[in-house]
Amino acid sequence: MTAFRIDPQLLLAWQAAHCVARGAPAPVHDRGGFRVDTHSEKETRRWVFPRLCDGLGEIAREIAAPRHYLKLCGTDEELRSALPARWEIQPANYLMTTAAANPDPKPLPTGYRIELHRTGPVTRANVVAPNGDLAATGCAAETADAFVYDRIETAPDHRRKGLGVAVMVALGSAKRSSASRPLLVATEDGRGLYANLGWSVLAPFAAAVIPEP
Repeated sequence: MTAFRIDPQLLLAWQAAHCVARGAPAPVHDRGGFRVDTHSEKETRRWVFPRLCDGLGEIAREIAAPRHYLKLCGTDEELRSALPARWEIQPANYLMTTAAANPDPKPLPTGYRIELHRTGPVTRANVVAPNGDLAATGCAAETADAFVYDRIETAPDHRRKGLGVAVMVALGSAKRSSASRPLLVATEDGRGLYANLGWSVLAPFAAAVIPEP
């Protein structure tokens, strides 16, 4: 049994808002998890599971094609234990949340500027460098239950300047409802940035895919 007790409704709230952020179809219930039929260039379909269950293993045995992702709120070892050998574990991620107030924005380095664009429930923040290049970017999507940060990225030439924090603060300022819970999935590198902003890990978020032939 997993040591991480994630409320399935919380995971569904994250996945639903994540789909809004990416313009993907809404998730549907499927054998103990939630399935998204993304049909994107890199991903045909994904399942996310709040815990290890028979349904995950059943799906893993059925799938033989690449670009299908299985994701679990649990460790790599837990996910590996349910998969046939053809599945490959992906780099670690972490489901995170925060109860901290959005920090006050700090001045950007000289010559940088931040732009905020809202389209319905989706907000995008772009930091533009003095030469006009896109230095950092990220987006957020808000639903009744979740405010999800997604694709927070800083270009390699512009790192260690506080731009990722500036994007997070700008996106957080767009949050409208006190009832929508802040959530994100962080990489190993991003985990430290978010921890410094008051975020905490709810669970490791393991992922697996069948490699391209």
